[in-house]
Amino acid sequence: MSCTCRNNGAGKPSGLSLRMIALSAGIVLSAAAGHAADLAPAMAPMPEPVQTPEGWKFSFAPYFWASGLSGKSANFGLPTIDVHESFGDILSDLDFAFMAAGDARYGPYSIMTDLSYARVTTDAGTPRGVVASRVGLKTETFTAFLGGGYSILDDGVGRLDVVGGARIWYVDTKVSFQGGLLGGVSRADSATWVDGMVGLRGMYSITPNFYLTGWGMIGTGGADIDWDVMGGLGYKFNEKVSAIAGYRALGVDYHNESLTYDMIQHGPMLGVVLRF
Repeated sequence: MSCTCRNNGAGKPSGLSLRMIALSAGIVLSAAAGHAADLAPAMAPMPEPVQTPEGWKFSFAPYFWASGLSGKSANFGLPTIDVHESFGDILSDLDFAFMAAGDARYGPYSIMTDLSYARVTTDAGTPRGVVASRVGLKTETFTAFLGGGYSILDDGVGRLDVVGGARIWYVDTKVSFQGGLLGGVSRADSATWVDGMVGLRGMYSITPNFYLTGWGMIGTGGADIDWDVMGGLGYKFNEKVSAIAGYRALGVDYHNESLTYDMIQHGPMLGVVLRF
């Protein structure tokens, strides 16, 4: 029995074989393309996050400081006057006063200022009445602090800044004596000086509305020592307006050949903080 077999051509695949080869190649290429697509994000550089600065933030805080005054004052070698004035005494003798603070902040950096001016006229009797029966004292005091700060801690709940700057003082005093050995004698003198100051200031949020705030600074320069501390409780009505109540004490010990001004001002303070 014999069988005749037909050959379609030596070495040439049939049509079915061509279709199988084409299909297999398509699957391999598709898989390779898919794998390459998976690798593409890893190979491509990640986009850098865009960080835009928040911009400057400003605040202005006029405040009322119900401070008393205690210390020593002397002019041109005249006897030293011991000053012990409560806020009630000063309020009755106060001629004029202005107090305000300001702040500008950009990220962790800040610029701050604090201005205070007061003119007080008072008199008091002397203990023995020999040197004088009464002593009159008129003082005009201006202080201005300008400094900068940097936040060393800021976690969204609290902030702590290192601050440094300078405080300029202007003091004008007039002492007059009535009765006694110095009756009719009066002397006036003024001085201006600058002290370098360093310290810390901070803020801590107790609740979304209530927060603690304060500062402490010390320095020297024209004065032997110059210091300023404050602690207060604030209430935020909204993002623009807050109220603050606290206690502040400021001291300076200055003297030259003709003027001695060694005073401490201390008492409660109340202010409004305006942000924009």
